[in-house]
Amino acid sequence: MNIHTHKRIAELVDENYAYASVLYYFGITFYDYDEKTLEQVCRERGLNVHEVIQDLEAIYEQDEDEVVGLSALPVDVIIAYLKHTHFQFIKKRLPYLSKLIHHLPTHRYPNIVEDLQFVFPLFVEDIIHHIYEEEDDFFSYVLELQSAYQANQPSSSLYLNMEKRSIQEFAIHHDIDDDEMAGIRQITNDYTTKNIDSLHLRVVYAELQKFERELCIHASVENEILFPKALMLEKQVQKIMRSKVRFN
Repeated sequence: MNIHTHKRIAELVDENYAYASVLYYFGITFYDYDEKTLEQVCRERGLNVHEVIQDLEAIYEQDEDEVVGLSALPVDVIIAYLKHTHFQFIKKRLPYLSKLIHHLPTHRYPNIVEDLQFVFPLFVEDIIHHIYEEEDDFFSYVLELQSAYQANQPSSSLYLNMEKRSIQEFAIHHDIDDDEMAGIRQITNDYTTKNIDSLHLRVVYAELQKFERELCIHASVENEILFPKALMLEKQVQKIMRSKVRFN
């Protein structure tokens, strides 16, 4: 796509809402520079306009086919992929969304904006808690199972761990937490922008919808790839344990 440097920032973002996030990572908040051209803003901020354009043109949606390839990989690699996604959520996506929502002007759509500004920080707190709990409990347990299976020698600590928890319990708990964005969908009327003429709010809706898709892809990797592999691993370790007890 040919991006013209003389276009106003508002025009560019209106063409593709995803441009707003690219500009943000260059330190350009689109709503603060909306009437200036890309060339003017880059000159003001000492940025190479050609590098900015290159990143704008490189935008793409995550390819779900890439996720399918994970099914052939061992659990430690899948967990590394999921941890990297967690890092992206916590360090990039959620701070960006939080800033976008925090700076929404309230005078045009006060009810929607006030509700989002109240609910979204609670959502962020919940999802970060969920991520750390998942990494500390579920991921750690699965990696411990993998180590025991590879060594053909479950430790006593793992035996006690397996007495207290199971992959099936983790899966049930995960299903309960799966639809974290139901409240946000309700506030935004399923991200409908038909009667929304605020560019800022339309960008927020687009980014929330994109983040929900990312969460769905993330959850499908856990539910459809990691959980079945982890369940099989747990059964294999249980089998090793039974054989050890039988021969002792």
